[in-house]
Amino acid sequence: MPAGGWCQCGKGGTDGGRCGGLGWDLPFGRKAAAPIIERLTPAVPLMTQPLEKPAAHLEIVLATREQEPILENLLELYSHDFSEHQELSIGTDGRFGYKWLPLYWSEPNRYPFLVRMNGTLAGLVFVKRGSEVSGHEAIWDMAEFFILRGYRRRGIGTQTAHEVFRHFPGVWEVRVMPSNVSACHFWARAISSFTGGAIHPARVKKDTKLWELYSFESKLGALP
Repeated sequence: MPAGGWCQCGKGGTDGGRCGGLGWDLPFGRKAAAPIIERLTPAVPLMTQPLEKPAAHLEIVLATREQEPILENLLELYSHDFSEHQELSIGTDGRFGYKWLPLYWSEPNRYPFLVRMNGTLAGLVFVKRGSEVSGHEAIWDMAEFFILRGYRRRGIGTQTAHEVFRHFPGVWEVRVMPSNVSACHFWARAISSFTGGAIHPARVKKDTKLWELYSFESKLGALP
């Protein structure tokens, strides 16, 4: 399923910035050659940054297996939002479910994150390596991206996306359903402000799915 809604990529049924001056609350430097995240311990925040006001505190934290139920609950809200753009089947238990979730702890190159604002859950981000379009294994894919409605239109989604892009340097792909107009606008703005230039998605079709595909590069050591 794509990141849809306002802060979701709009991918539909498949799994497939740093601001201020605080820097990273991580036990390593940002210039390591290998993907930095591979050396994260689960309890270490991907980033800890102040937002517009001193009291606003954004965290992006690698989720542990013990936090899987939290992600399951957030994914239900995410799926409900996304069902506006694509038909999703709900089970007899009243849940949409997300069959790929266990893979984020059993397969390499999959990274599930919880987003918190002032210590309160604000969303999730799922990153994986491998293009859903070309199959190229070196490409980073924004598998899922969801910000709760109460935290939208405050710059939190953009800042979260930027920080994740910086943490995984290399070529990125973000797939968006053309019908998810708000998501297309969000990602065009978020990626353009990250790269410093206009981005024009390519219209691609994979199997029976049609995507607006945003491709760009995140350079190691990029500054806001």
